[in-house]
Amino acid sequence: MLAPALQATAAQVRIKDIADVQGVRGNDLVGYGLVIGLNGTGDTIRNSPYTEEALTNLLERLGVNVQDSDFRPDNIAAVLVTSTLPPFAREGSRIDINVASIGDASSLAGGTLVMTPLNAPNGQIFAIAQGNILISGFDAEGAGASITQGVPTAGTIPNGARVEREIPYDFRSQQSVRLALRDPDFTTAGRVEQSINTAIGRPVATLLDPGTVEVDLRALGGSPAHAMGRIENLTLRSAEIARVVIDQRSGTIVLGEAVKVSSVAVAQGNLTIKIAETPVASQPNPFGFGETVVLPRTQIAVDDGRIGQMAIVNEAVELPDLVAGLNALGVSPREMIDILKAIKSAGALHAELVLQ
Repeated sequence: MLAPALQATAAQVRIKDIADVQGVRGNDLVGYGLVIGLNGTGDTIRNSPYTEEALTNLLERLGVNVQDSDFRPDNIAAVLVTSTLPPFAREGSRIDINVASIGDASSLAGGTLVMTPLNAPNGQIFAIAQGNILISGFDAEGAGASITQGVPTAGTIPNGARVEREIPYDFRSQQSVRLALRDPDFTTAGRVEQSINTAIGRPVATLLDPGTVEVDLRALGGSPAHAMGRIENLTLRSAEIARVVIDQRSGTIVLGEAVKVSSVAVAQGNLTIKIAETPVASQPNPFGFGETVVLPRTQIAVDDGRIGQMAIVNEAVELPDLVAGLNALGVSPREMIDILKAIKSAGALHAELVLQ
């Protein structure tokens, strides 16, 4: 799959889409819990003793004494629950959570997560998770075959956790804020500064480095929240970085508009070797004393593909011409990946090559 960006001019983007307010961020949460109600696809207690221990502690907190009892449930699984507490989340609001098995459970389909505290790195509880799990995969097994689609041992619970504690952050007292660019760039940061100062009518924004622009909120008047609401919707033309992104697993290639190449010649060919085994049985004559012998017979065919092609890519060729040249070779996406790597190694591809 080749997915080039063929826009003639760079699009106008909002500041909120390319920069974050420094200090305004989410916080990671994690918790350990139990999933119940599985249809025989839970942890085996022999291989996951911590599941039995957690279940025992849970039942005892509920007033059920299970000490010295011999129970081996197969409908329970131990899981880790992860989530991100958004900035300015308030008590009572709900957030999405992810659930993943840590034992030998084969599937979490149909399971229900029991009340699970979610902790921040400092150990404090900020949310409580509970609910029915949604998974995107399945696992089916028979006597002679089995099939697994997706990941049945991980799932999500939309709005599965309720925020119990807020993170204190007094944004009203801020006298200045720093805008942190997600992709630091001198040109883009300068345009952010210019866009803000032009809209306000006086120099309230200052470029500190390629990734930071400081805004003086005292000069804007009003509340900092109103000022940021006005600033974050200002538009500008972002400076695009010349970059080629290659996903080797799916064969996807994405080329930015700023990608250019120097003069280079590209040749591409295939070599296919086919080997076929067709053994022949040789039998003795009737009433003979010989033995039946299997004689090997091998056929080898070599195909070097179509007639070799050499493509010439001229100096300062832009993206549309580069894509047209690669397609003219009639190569597959996998072969295009190798060609782009070779052009980069030859020093003719003037772009950052990102391999995933």
